[in-house]
Amino acid sequence: MSADKIVVMGIGYVGLPLAVMLAASGYEVVGVDVDSKVVESVNNGALDSEPEIISLLKREDLTRRFSAREKPCEADVYIISVPTPIDERKRIGDLSYVNAAARSIVPFLHKGCLVIVESTVPPLTCRETIIPILSESGLTVGEDIYLAHCPERILPGKVIQEIISNDRVIGGINRQSALMARDIYNNFVKGQIFVTDDITAELIKLIENTYRDVNIALANEIAAVCSTLGVNVMEAIYLANQHPRVNVLSPGIGTGGHCIPVDPWFIKEVDPVNTKLIHTAREINESIPERIAAEIRKAVRDIRDPHIVALGMTYKPGTNDTRNSPALRIIEMLRGEGYTVQAFDPRVAGREFDSICQVAQNADLLVVLVEHPEIVSELEGSLEAVKNCMRTPRVIRFYR
Repeated sequence: MSADKIVVMGIGYVGLPLAVMLAASGYEVVGVDVDSKVVESVNNGALDSEPEIISLLKREDLTRRFSAREKPCEADVYIISVPTPIDERKRIGDLSYVNAAARSIVPFLHKGCLVIVESTVPPLTCRETIIPILSESGLTVGEDIYLAHCPERILPGKVIQEIISNDRVIGGINRQSALMARDIYNNFVKGQIFVTDDITAELIKLIENTYRDVNIALANEIAAVCSTLGVNVMEAIYLANQHPRVNVLSPGIGTGGHCIPVDPWFIKEVDPVNTKLIHTAREINESIPERIAAEIRKAVRDIRDPHIVALGMTYKPGTNDTRNSPALRIIEMLRGEGYTVQAFDPRVAGREFDSICQVAQNADLLVVLVEHPEIVSELEGSLEAVKNCMRTPRVIRFYR
């Protein structure tokens, strides 16, 4: 399609790198965010973001084509890339941010406009929620204006690389909508772009993360069985995986981030009767932080007023993202029970440290919750020195 100006609604973890890639492709791009601090930091280049994104934003041609503001404006294309959290009590998707973003662009819609939803949403969201909102413009969706869903596929820490190289699925409410959206993404996506309908596109992102969630739950359940039997779970999984058609994942301290703990509930929301396995897997993975906390309690049960130092606060190694972090859940759980827990993370602002020895001074237990490469490297190079710094030389690393 012929488009000159694109508005990206939401410039967080997903929206900002997308906006940057669109600007790098030659479009005039406006990033919109309701958080004035986010808008200010983007416009000033004062970002707590991945180095590659910061580097792109400093390019002179991008500074001319990309800006941020708090309210939308007239454009040819609108991309909605805002959070879709879970209502923890009801365990259903909270579409309030998506709905608000859609409503805010209604006054600016005109014939020929394309709206793309990148936010992960439950199936039927485009049909049952977005179309009625966009129709408030008086324009007919599918004839006057067009609507597609292109679920994001990114990995924190490698966002730009993932945006460029990953295959994408684009689903339109009709074929014209899908093809118009494909024309936009063809400008920067080097992977394959598959065109389908909107409901299928909404579902496939949820299938991807639910598949991972179910397999992680299997690994975590195997870990519990191995613990009961006194078997080394990592050895058991390694040997099981020697079978050519078996690939059991590694267990962990829980699932986190903005996808895996959320997306399975979106599938269950639309069909609670046929999703018993999905529900059970989610409950298993949500219970893991308590299991890990129990192991930590056990390790210090003979020490009065133990001083615990936890290394790692992010939801997984190699990122600064703490959203839905199981490490934080474990830390907060223990603190809530009265334990003294100091938490450090080389990738979380304000919680960095010069050396593990420094933070382990007088500790009774050092527990590694997130195996960041720099933590692993220092521990493996100076474990005895770290123990010598501690009041009680106890170190726990899970599933090594």
